Amino acid sequence: MDAHIAPVELPKAYRLLNHGPTVLVSSRHDGVDDVMSAAWACALDFAPPKVTVVIDKATRTRGLVEGSGHFVLQVPTFAQLQLTYDVGNLSLADAPDKLARCGVSTFEAPGFDVPLVEGCSAWLVCKVLPEPHNQQAYDLFIGEVVGAWADTRVFRNGHWEFESAGPAFRSLHYIAGGTFYAIGDQALARTE
Repeated sequence: MDAHIAPVELPKAYRLLNHGPTVLVSSRHDGVDDVMSAAWACALDFAPPKVTVVIDKATRTRGLVEGSGHFVLQVPTFAQLQLTYDVGNLSLADAPDKLARCGVSTFEAPGFDVPLVEGCSAWLVCKVLPEPHNQQAYDLFIGEVVGAWADTRVFRNGHWEFESAGPAFRSLHYIAGGTFYAIGDQALARTE
């Protein structure tokens, strides 16, 4: 793994998604990897840490998640804007070379047989907690976070530091029709 990537304590893993970013969802099954983008993902619980993500039945990634029982949520950066759009709009079913075509490079975290997308700012490896009704009726998957990492240039001491990392590290937030926003400036409320 890159020297800038450090583990995140699992009780603080929810902080990686708490600001509502668009995520990349990756999975591997039977030697096939896929990555898709998803706008509907969020933290669900603290202990053990859990997340939710909507993965449409029509996606190839969904079959890999169902087959393997694992997925990875990763937070792409502003520098990955086009990659994020492209993996969400090209299907592995239509383009077997999707990942190469979209410029996706992956790596593995020690102890986990799942693809993590290079260049992201955070990664959460999740084990599916089967909820057949939610998965079939709503395409909603619940995952227990079993490993988490972040890029220390933008996430340190359990907190995002977008303002000091530079614009290329800002997270993406999808609106519609290819339009994204990058996270904005920090604003602090009184806490006393």
